[in-house]
Amino acid sequence: MINLLAANNAQGHRGPDAGLLFDHNRCGLGHRRLAVIDLSSDANQPMTDATGRYTIVFNGEIYNFRQLRTELEGRGVAFNTQSDTEVLLQWLIAHGTSGLQHLHGFFAFALYDAKDESLLLARDRMGIKPLVWYQDEDKLLFASEINALLAFRIPRRIDRASIAQYFQLHYIPAPYTALQNVYKLLPGHYMRLKGRNREICRWYALPKQRGTYTASYKAACKELFCLMEQSVSERMVADVPLGTFLSGGIDSSIVTGLAKQLKSDLQTFSIGYADEPFFDETHYAETVAKYFGTQHHTFKLRNDDLFGAVENILPLMGEPFADSSAIPYYILSQKTRKQVTVALSGDGADELFAGYQKYRAEWLIRNNSWQPQLARLLSPLLQNLPQSRNSSWANRFRRLQRLADAARLSPQERYWFLTTFMPEQTVLNMLQIIDSEEVATEVARRKAALQQPVKGGDLNEILFADAQLVLPNDMLHKADSMSMAHALEVRVPFMDHRVVEFAFSLPVDYKINARLNKRIVQDAFRSFLPAALYNRPKKGFEVPLLTGFRTEWRNLLENKLLSDDFIREQGVFNPDYIRNLKKSLFKGNSIEQNHVWAVMVFQSWWQRLGMSLAAPEEAS
Repeated sequence: MINLLAANNAQGHRGPDAGLLFDHNRCGLGHRRLAVIDLSSDANQPMTDATGRYTIVFNGEIYNFRQLRTELEGRGVAFNTQSDTEVLLQWLIAHGTSGLQHLHGFFAFALYDAKDESLLLARDRMGIKPLVWYQDEDKLLFASEINALLAFRIPRRIDRASIAQYFQLHYIPAPYTALQNVYKLLPGHYMRLKGRNREICRWYALPKQRGTYTASYKAACKELFCLMEQSVSERMVADVPLGTFLSGGIDSSIVTGLAKQLKSDLQTFSIGYADEPFFDETHYAETVAKYFGTQHHTFKLRNDDLFGAVENILPLMGEPFADSSAIPYYILSQKTRKQVTVALSGDGADELFAGYQKYRAEWLIRNNSWQPQLARLLSPLLQNLPQSRNSSWANRFRRLQRLADAARLSPQERYWFLTTFMPEQTVLNMLQIIDSEEVATEVARRKAALQQPVKGGDLNEILFADAQLVLPNDMLHKADSMSMAHALEVRVPFMDHRVVEFAFSLPVDYKINARLNKRIVQDAFRSFLPAALYNRPKKGFEVPLLTGFRTEWRNLLENKLLSDDFIREQGVFNPDYIRNLKKSLFKGNSIEQNHVWAVMVFQSWWQRLGMSLAAPEEAS
């Protein structure tokens, strides 16, 4: 129980309202509670039913719990609380895994059956809530975060193929993690454990048939509006203060406008950069807030705020994760939590409805447009021009070069190229740990599995692939980990499974055409949103890191994380590669800041965990 207590405390930031343990024979459960629905102590977890047979620990929310409760009460089930946890417990007792299909919400839970001494673990459809696990010859451990598993002193042996994918993608795709024998339960899956027998099954899959919608575009716009109204309405259920993130983009503005219809005193929150005007877009958010009449809060960050947040973010990472937009997300969540406990966000719409520039590039190539041809002709010139995300023109040159490079590739290779940050050959030159045919083969096998949905069909296959790769492993992981670091619950209306299924039913030209990205989202809400939101460039949630590398973190990078002695002793990187990286960073003018950030995050993680390349039996 000592290790269980330590593991539970390691997740204390996720749930400050209660931290209780359960112990029965060979099963121990711990829970950190963030009270959102039924704030009484009766709703604390672990929660056991009246018979004493079933006990649940649950992270998330079941939005339709009141409807499910009414159905259960009709069957004679009595309830002691007003919580969705008790409803979920009784629903699972009544229906088992077949009941998962009826749940609206996001969740990861464990249900223990004391009579059978069996355990059921499950994760929501889209992977909004995390669930990691570890198994060896005598135990299975599970948690919301890898740091909790580390409290049990499990072996800290790196998974080399995962590290290679990390440097390409800046995250590690499920079911793998940075550590051997530690896995993520895939979205829409459950696991049964009884004795030494473990079974993992898929209970939900994204639609295999895509683009089947036959009604008119006008009808589709109306249906999307209704689906989003329904989704936002469900996500307004809370017994604590609730607000919305408002970036000033289309997606968060939609969520905010719909939420304001249901909550007259809605609070909204946005973040900007006082020291970096190029990255600041808070004036759009303020325009939307004024239009809908919300109680708006704008947080203007100085570079020092970003640099200081990094010191708090890095220790949270149970494995390397290098999406730098996690930094402002962390700060926005921290400041938002001072006012509300629940925030709705617009995350997920870009991946479902083709909002990103990479989808524009894919559309142009597949439709034989003139832009890719021109980009290829200009490629020799572009290679001599500055390319980065740090200024308007440099970003345009970068995009043109990527378009030129992408146009030369097959659909599968192009998907991987546009999804990754670093070419495979660069990773091979960078890392010494891809030093065997076995590791290289595993890296190739994982890549092929992630490319598998891309077969040369229409653009829906790219969105389908991203819904399984980018959404759960990057966007939704960032949202959960950075918000729950402050015990803030972020709900994502665009991830409602009915919205997701509707999105995949639509033909491609409803989402993207020669004029518009995210076409149906823009058109369905055009009369609902302020006109100023349209005809604005999409920048994304960028972070000005270069200044930090060259000032605040220079000593840390040069003399500790990337020092010649440490790199040689560590044995992970090619020393020549790191020396050249430092030279480009501190003495050159052109460097990809996100690549340096990925290296910094990895090195910090390695040192914090005391990792080594020792044999498994030596690692601890």
